[in-house]
Amino acid sequence: MHATTIGLDIAKSVFQIHAEDETGRVVLRKRLTRHQLLRFFAQHPPALIGMEACGSAHHWGRELEKLGHQVKLMPASYVKPFVKRNKTDGHDAEGCCEAVKRPSMRFVRVKSIAQQCERGLQRSRDLLVRQRTQLMNAMRGLLAEMGIVAGQGLIGFAKLAAIVKDKDKAIPPELLPCLEMMLRQWQGLETETRRLEALIVKRVKQNEPMRRLMGAPGVGPLTAHATLAAVGDASQFRSARDFAAWLGLTPKQHSSGNKLRSAGISRQGDKALRRLFILGASATLRQARNRPDRASPWVNAILARRPVKVAVVAQAAKTARIVWALLVSGESYRATPRAA
Repeated sequence: MHATTIGLDIAKSVFQIHAEDETGRVVLRKRLTRHQLLRFFAQHPPALIGMEACGSAHHWGRELEKLGHQVKLMPASYVKPFVKRNKTDGHDAEGCCEAVKRPSMRFVRVKSIAQQCERGLQRSRDLLVRQRTQLMNAMRGLLAEMGIVAGQGLIGFAKLAAIVKDKDKAIPPELLPCLEMMLRQWQGLETETRRLEALIVKRVKQNEPMRRLMGAPGVGPLTAHATLAAVGDASQFRSARDFAAWLGLTPKQHSSGNKLRSAGISRQGDKALRRLFILGASATLRQARNRPDRASPWVNAILARRPVKVAVVAQAAKTARIVWALLVSGESYRATPRAA
């Protein structure tokens, strides 16, 4: 009998296969090199293949689907309970084979090449922003040791950059070359970051679903682009709450018996995307506090009864639900009428 379910543990060079037939009997355990993998599956009858959603998993998922196999990716944390005792490639493959057969298992959609390219654009920008911030903080720290300080944000840093450019006498000559080098790096990162942001904005203008998302409160080009790049088909989530939970914007549950306990938000899922929703919600509520007459009744009500940070998270969760509805329905956002 041939294998109907295969667990595949992937790596850079060595791959492990654990195959079972329709009765659950193990029919094959095999170790393959990178060059042998596709050749093996090209000769194998179509089967259900389970893999962890890790590095290069989407690539192999696409390649195996081209060969007629059904590929299902699973979060590594969901596969771990099915791995017996010591961690080995064989045990990992067996765990994947066992987990993929569970009807309650949650799967990750295999991303297309275009979707991963958009995802790479977002992550590249995030990397440059982090490096830019690190250089700013390093320069601030070095100058503070010399008694030179400035306000927060880019405005304050611009003053420090001007001091370094002018070679202020307060800066020791021994320290100046280091500061000038870091400033040149910061300027290069700033230029490249702006170029990536301009490219993202251009992509958003050319994409109709992304343009529709920008109608939602607190959703700009970066959030719209990041959402489509991360999610793709929003119908994979059964409801708007499932999408918000995937973003980590719903409360954690710790309940037992008749005792129901809810803690803070779970903070699971995509951190970068959740941060964009939080930042967008913060901007929305900042405008609402300055101009209550222009805010929706829901926003004014939650600001009146809850702390600002709690209200920001609530607004972010609501925005996530709106975004899911817009993606699934294909409609444009219709704002709630403002209070008279």
